[in-house]
Amino acid sequence: MGLGSSYWNEVIEVLREIIPVYDKVNSIISLGKDVKHRNQGISGRVFPGNKILDAGSGFGNMSKTALKLTDENLSITLYDPLVPMLKNTSTYFEKTPNMANGVFEHIPFKEGEFDAVLCGYSLRDAINLRVAISEIHRVLKKEGRMVIVDLGKPDESFFRIGVSFYLRCILPILAFAAAGKLGLKFGTLYGTYKRWPQNKKLEKLLLEKFSRVEFEKDLMGGAIIVAAYK
Repeated sequence: MGLGSSYWNEVIEVLREIIPVYDKVNSIISLGKDVKHRNQGISGRVFPGNKILDAGSGFGNMSKTALKLTDENLSITLYDPLVPMLKNTSTYFEKTPNMANGVFEHIPFKEGEFDAVLCGYSLRDAINLRVAISEIHRVLKKEGRMVIVDLGKPDESFFRIGVSFYLRCILPILAFAAAGKLGLKFGTLYGTYKRWPQNKKLEKLLLEKFSRVEFEKDLMGGAIIVAAYK
């Protein structure tokens, strides 16, 4: 499970191109629920004084949410495969956080280093999902939390068809309205969704490494908010 190296390279190149409109379009295509879901995932799972890895951070939206919920009392490291994405984060934070460049499958930190790892709309882009989860588990402290906010793939075929229709047909229209031709590149989301496991399968995959998983769904199962505890 995962994108595989070839398709991952395609997705990364698209992400590189859409950096100027990434935040604007992401908010629209999530039907305005991205902020709510980030708050829902982080609340009660990240605490003042925690050391946080924002994995696949993009501009650091998960970190910004966590900082607001903890009165700015966190140690944050942004981690992303795209250096240009990381370079654009400085204007989003009062104090520039630590940054590192790399992929989920080879996280360059020691075992048990973080209290929580946050994955906001990013884990779906892993090259190898099982290896990515194992690496995240490795760098978490005992009783550490992995928080995932992402697209979900419903277990029920009727709802799965509905989410697929949205991603293939409605999302490109919304993205084009928001960002013109550049917005059409968000169509690659459907390719990542096709390779993403159904919700129950993802939960089982997480339970191979983690002791407990809290799995919440929204939008007919097309959005997931997950916490996995080491």
